[in-house]
Amino acid sequence: MEAVATPSARSARGEKNGPLGLRDLIREDAQAAFERDPSAESVSDITRFSVGFRIVRAYRRQHWLYEHGHRTLALWLAMRTRVRYGADIHPAAQIGRRFTIDHGIGVVIGGTAIIGDDCLIYQGATLGMTGKHGGKRHPTLGSGVMVGAGSILLGAITVGDGVRVGAGSVVVDDVPANTTVVGNPARVVRTRECPLFDDFVCVTDDFGKSWVLEK
Repeated sequence: MEAVATPSARSARGEKNGPLGLRDLIREDAQAAFERDPSAESVSDITRFSVGFRIVRAYRRQHWLYEHGHRTLALWLAMRTRVRYGADIHPAAQIGRRFTIDHGIGVVIGGTAIIGDDCLIYQGATLGMTGKHGGKRHPTLGSGVMVGAGSILLGAITVGDGVRVGAGSVVVDDVPANTTVVGNPARVVRTRECPLFDDFVCVTDDFGKSWVLEK
C-alpha cells in the first residue's frame, strides 16, 4: 500500500532524495515525538527529558553500528540500554522514519522485526517470537501503526498500514490495513474507509493527523 500525502504532509515529513543519515533520522524522531506529546513545550523537552526518545536514539546508534560491522559493540550497548531504561530493542531490528516510543518502559522488539514509517509504540508492548528458530521470527508493521500499552504481537505476522492495536491485545495473526484490533486473541472491531474516494482509504491517528493511503 503506497502512501499518498498532501504537500503539507510531505513538507512535515522532510523527505529527501536517498536514505537519511543517522543524525537526520534522530532529528526526525525527536520532531515526531514532540508532535505526539501534548505535554512537551519544545523539541528540547523531548531530547532532554523523554525516556522514550532516549531509547529510540540509542537504538538508532546501535543499529548503525550493527549494520557497519560492529555487532559486538552494538549488542553490548543494547544491553546497557536494557539495564538503564528497561527496554529491549535488538540492534538488528529494521525501524522506519519518525518512530516514537511513548514512556518506553518494558518495550521489547526482536531482531527480525520490521517497522514502517510514522509508527507509535506505547510502554510494555512486545514484538516477539513464538519459539521458532531461524528465519523471520518477529512481526512486520506497516506505516502509521499504533501499538497500545501492554500489547503482545507474536511471530512472523504482518500488520498493515494504519492499524491500531488496542492496549493489552494479543495479536498472533495478520491484521488488514486501516483497522482497529482489540482483545485476546485480537479481533477487528473497526475498519476505516474513505467515503469520498473509491481508490483510497483515510486514516486519522490518535493525535488528529490524517493520512490518505492508496489501496
